[in-house]
Amino acid sequence: MVRARLTPPRPGAQWTGIASRIAERLLETGTVQAVLTMAPDPADRWRPMPVLVTDAADMAQCRGMRMGYAPLLALLDTVRAKGFTRIAVVGIPCQVFALRALERELGLDVYVIGTPCSDNTTTERFHEFLALLSDAPDTITYLEFCPDYHVELRFSDGRVRRVPFLMLPLSKLAPDFFPLTCRTCVDYTNVLSDMTVGYMAGEGEQWLIVRNARGEALLDLLGDELVVSPLRSKGTRKSAVAGFIGNVARAAGGLPLRAMPNWLRPIMGWLMPRVGPRGLEFARARVEMKAAETVLHLRREKPARVKHMIPPHVWALVAPYGLTQAEGETRAVADTPPTV
Repeated sequence: MVRARLTPPRPGAQWTGIASRIAERLLETGTVQAVLTMAPDPADRWRPMPVLVTDAADMAQCRGMRMGYAPLLALLDTVRAKGFTRIAVVGIPCQVFALRALERELGLDVYVIGTPCSDNTTTERFHEFLALLSDAPDTITYLEFCPDYHVELRFSDGRVRRVPFLMLPLSKLAPDFFPLTCRTCVDYTNVLSDMTVGYMAGEGEQWLIVRNARGEALLDLLGDELVVSPLRSKGTRKSAVAGFIGNVARAAGGLPLRAMPNWLRPIMGWLMPRVGPRGLEFARARVEMKAAETVLHLRREKPARVKHMIPPHVWALVAPYGLTQAEGETRAVADTPPTV
């Protein structure tokens, strides 16, 4: 794991453009015949549209963040129809999970560039969120949740606005803004990818997790374009995670809202980037928060599925916070799927 940035940063990228640049290099070197990824819908820059890219120059259109559901793996039919056998896929954990189940059956040699879980929602719901953040939501060109506890907004006129997490209008969003499938994600860091390109431990840069030799080969493609440094870890996560768990438990299935007076929110918004968990400790906090969400939401909404959908590593993450398996939540040995 390293902290990294691309130099020079690519215009239009969400951070510096590491993921899209790796895909470009795979095409430039002939390592793959095509890259399966997302581009913006021509009618809505925020709506994801699956694309199969065969020309490295076309990867520029795929930079940046999209929000919404998109059937990325449906284009595997096109991959097979065109006779491609060597491809790269840029995807989120649930897409990569399905891809790994299919790649051998389809006879594919796949390089997987993963991003962390995106806490997805519909594009329509995302537009509702943008409308709560600005009187001119159509002028917002960029949005990112940053590890310094702020959301960064950029506008078409060049303005940049940063909103502390605690000042976000979450109480005005629908309780099911994020679907149950995202609120019960058990693979926040995309462990089946060859490399995960995220932000949580990057402290303003990107966080790279290289998982195997193929991931190392992806890293090598960037050469001197990539500047890396060691990760740092600051603060402690225990109280932040415990507070989050309490808020989720009180939210009755909706979004966790902090129970604090409005006058205190700006003060805490100023303090959190300075005393809260940062770097690797921030990443650990987010992973443990997602694990706790999984347990609490499944227990509330689909209790019969707890024993089948929560793997052992999630129970280990939440045990220090008093969330342990209850009677009926333990999977029988005969029900345990084989290790792949």
